[in-house]
Amino acid sequence: MRWQDDQKTTVSSGSPFEEIIGMSRGVRLGHFLAISGTAPLLPDGTTACPGDVYGQTKRCLEIMQEAVEDAGGRLHDTVRIRVMLTDISRWEQAAKAHHEVFSEIRPACTFVEVKGFIRGDWLVETEADCLIREE
Repeated sequence: MRWQDDQKTTVSSGSPFEEIIGMSRGVRLGHFLAISGTAPLLPDGTTACPGDVYGQTKRCLEIMQEAVEDAGGRLHDTVRIRVMLTDISRWEQAAKAHHEVFSEIRPACTFVEVKGFIRGDWLVETEADCLIREE
């Protein structure tokens, strides 16, 4: 399917990595919205909740929710989440944060272990896909 540039919307979270990498926090094309890998960054660029998988996951999901809403969607539009952890043995801490946000929505969800992230103190990143419904 082809689209015109005026049909594509990008969303920024203000992360310094967006400019460095050349990426957007989210890209919406029609009803589809993709949310990039989202790290547990605070507005000042520091890492939220050092050493705390639960707290970092909550922060990632907060940033993700803001991006979804900035793109005209709602959390209920989320159809897939990916949770990437540097230590899969701590998955239950991330799952607790995920459950608090998505227990009613129940998107498809995958937890995977990765070798590492851009910053060594990031323990988790999330990404999501959404299908935004018309009001």
